[in-house]
This record gives sequence, C-alpha cells and structure tokens, in this order.
Amino acid sequence: MSNEQKKNPAAGAAEEKTAAAKTSAADPMDIDDDDPLSATSVSKKSLVIFFLIDTSRSMVGKKMGELNTVMEELIPEIRRVGEADTDVKIAVLTFGTQVRWMYAEPISIEDFEWSRLRADGVTNMGEAFKELNARMSRNSFLNSPSLSFAPVIFLMTDGYPSDDYKEALAELSTNSWYKFGLKAALGIGQEANDEMLAEFTGSPDTVVHAYSGGQLAAMIKIIAVTSAQIGSKSMTLSDDVNHELNAEEVLAAKQKLLGQQIQDSMTNLGNEAASFDTGW
Repeated sequence: MSNEQKKNPAAGAAEEKTAAAKTSAADPMDIDDDDPLSATSVSKKSLVIFFLIDTSRSMVGKKMGELNTVMEELIPEIRRVGEADTDVKIAVLTFGTQVRWMYAEPISIEDFEWSRLRADGVTNMGEAFKELNARMSRNSFLNSPSLSFAPVIFLMTDGYPSDDYKEALAELSTNSWYKFGLKAALGIGQEANDEMLAEFTGSPDTVVHAYSGGQLAAMIKIIAVTSAQIGSKSMTLSDDVNHELNAEEVLAAKQKLLGQQIQDSMTNLGNEAASFDTGW
C-alpha cells in the first residue's frame, strides 16, 4: 500500500476499484460475439466439437446401429486429440421430427458418454440449424471462461431436409462462430444430397459419402479426429508470407487442410459392394 493510501483509505479503495475494473475489462468473457477469435494469447483454450446427426425414420436399422457403434468407439480416440492446453468438449444435436441436444450443455471429452440414438420421424434439418444458431454464442454453449478455438461442426444425414433449410442456413451463416468454424459433412446412403451438404460446409472437398457400414465407421472417425486435430492447432504464421494470419486466413488455411486430408484418406478406403440401401 502506498503512503498516500495509508494517509487516505478512501483514495486507496478508489485505486483498488480502478485496478479491478481494468482486470475485469480484460476478461475474455467480454469478447464480442461478432469477433469471437479476436484474442488468442491464453495458456488454455476451449474447443467445442458439434455433431449434428439425422435421426429421422430413414436412419432406422443398420445406419443408426452402425452410427451408434462408431460414435461409442470414437470418443476414446478424440480424448487423445489436441494438446495438453486444449479443453475439448462435445455437443450432440439430433434432428428428426424433434430437435434435441443429447446433453444440456457441451460436455468435457473426459466425462462424455455416448447415449445410443433411435431413429424416427421426418428430417427437420432447418430447425436444427436454427437451434445451432441459438446456442452457438458466448451467452450459451460457447461460454468457456478461457478463450476458444473456432468450433468444429460435423453434419451427418441420409436424406434431404423435410423443412425449409435454406432460410435457416442463411441465418446461421451470419453467426460469427459458424463462419469461423471448421465444417464437414457426411452423406449416408443413396439418398443423401452432396450438393446440399456442400452448401453447409462451404466446400465440396469437406463433403464425403458412405454407402456401407464399413465406410460409415471409417469416415466418421477420419472426419471427427482430423477435424479435432486441425481445429485445435494454432496457426500464427503462413508458410509463404512472413506475417501473422488474421482470422479469415486461419479459417481458409484450416478448411483447406481439412479438405485435403479428408479426400486423401477417402482415396485409401476403396469401395465396398454392400450398400445400406440394398433391400430397403
């Protein structure tokens, strides 16, 4: 305490309040949602991986069975992803006739347990986009006290939306977290529309298709693990120019890298004769 503070306790209290206000102003929770990646220099960051999963009636049977099994196997693999200074969390949004979160908030990968899904109803993907938009905010699912990497958003579906997804997707596209997020999509079976999925991800390179159980299992693991690895990677300098990357350049670099690694992995899988849709 300074001599002035000792002589004048009121002045000392005022100085302490001023210091506290400065500290509070630097709180990462005060970052504007319009600029979610504005600050990056913290010792620990949060990464939320969003899974958007179609649970409509057409997913019943082998598709949903395979998906449940591979997601149970996937969680331990994601636990090994990221650096020690990355806090990885999982959020699962399912959409059929109803849109539901598996848990009320993102769960740390260390504590996450998969709850097996059941298929029924129609494909209200537009409603899912609206719900994702509502929750993808620092006031909701992205309220980590530490700063955050841009989220990973992984969409899986076997068909075309039953509702008006375009208006909902246009609204979602104005969300800064979605714009900066690392996005990928997996079409399951013959009826999935890859062009529509590319609208969601922004690039056909981050859209893949599975026609069998073996392909589904392999592709979910490849996309989820690769996305988590790239999403939790700090990219501060580009390879060809000596300057610090801005948020848009980081997004472009990560999305391009994700597309390249997904497509490279897909070429190594080969084709399987068995199809999900055979005999349906």
